Amino acid sequence: MNDSRYIYLDNAATTPMDPRVIEEVYKHFKETYGNSSSLHSIGQKAGQILLKSREIIASSINANRDDIFFTSSGTEADNIAIFGVASKNKERGNHIITTSIEHHAVENPYKELEKKGFELTFLPVDNYGLIDLKDLENAITDKTILISIMFANNEIGSIEPIKEIGAIAKKHNIIFHTDAVQAFGKVPIDVNEMNIDLLSASAHKLYGPKGVGMLYIRNKGVKEGWGKFIVPIMYGGGHERDMRPSTVNVPGIAGFAKAVELAREEMEVESQRQIKLRDRIIKWVLENIEDCYLNGHPTQRLPNNINLGFKYIEGESIVLDLDMEGIATSTGSACSSKSLEPSHVLLAIGLKREEAHGSLRVSIGRFTTEEDIDYFLEKLPPIIERLRKISPLKKRVK
Repeated sequence: MNDSRYIYLDNAATTPMDPRVIEEVYKHFKETYGNSSSLHSIGQKAGQILLKSREIIASSINANRDDIFFTSSGTEADNIAIFGVASKNKERGNHIITTSIEHHAVENPYKELEKKGFELTFLPVDNYGLIDLKDLENAITDKTILISIMFANNEIGSIEPIKEIGAIAKKHNIIFHTDAVQAFGKVPIDVNEMNIDLLSASAHKLYGPKGVGMLYIRNKGVKEGWGKFIVPIMYGGGHERDMRPSTVNVPGIAGFAKAVELAREEMEVESQRQIKLRDRIIKWVLENIEDCYLNGHPTQRLPNNINLGFKYIEGESIVLDLDMEGIATSTGSACSSKSLEPSHVLLAIGLKREEAHGSLRVSIGRFTTEEDIDYFLEKLPPIIERLRKISPLKKRVK
């Protein structure tokens, strides 16, 4: 590894905490240590921080404060949403619609539901990773209880037509869940305009602390409440209004709220800055390195995501060589990066197995600079050339 500098370009896997968030979390570790359910003043102080954090996060997606439920992660939020809806609505129907490119935090719970007798439709995607809305309409039956489609893909960055999906779900009176872990804090989200009923998010993807997530659950009306279409899957004390029983992580949640506040304030400017860096990388690589291609939609994608395919070599080798030069990247989802199987996302968009193994995900972030990109673009070409020369898949490079 290059000791002189290290450049972090794996922000889709996790982000470094913003110093302003660290300060907020540290403050509450020192001052707000009470149990937010306690009646004494120290506990009530924690409760007030919890309330304020809920308001900040709710306002960022145009939701009501009481529709926000804190969890330990985006994965837990996904599981509560999926199993909670399935348990509540199993008498009404057993059909669920999702996609072939979901994160494993969504895909695996659905596979578990299949074992329990639920019928799953995994919608195909096009070469850009986008669903066809006609396929969605055609998949709906009178037993469909849930449509669950990710907001933006964690590997290739493509953003699904969420507003149109929400409109279809609303027209057919079907619950709509979206895993927004990658999109939350990066692109504008309005749960009312988009007709989203359930939304999962995680703090560590937007410069907040790990171990904190949230689930938005639309309140179906004052009398009906969220219990109209979802039930808890965990049981314990009364925390989070019985939806997620466990003593809440107040310092972490305060940090989550601070991260959301910063993301909301800086989104417009930061998004444009990242798009400029993203497109610079894409353009330069495609113009200067032979036999490579972009995975995902060229424009309808997250501001920070670049997923490139390089023929005749494996992405893992590129990642390791870049790491030796002091650059952190990945081949795709960090949750499955140790698997020898090719990415299910890349296979779903039509890549062959050997092509799927040749992908490199570069995800820039708030702290990525022009100089970082200069260094990355300097180091990448000789790595690609060297690996192709020794590759058993090779087209020999002269």
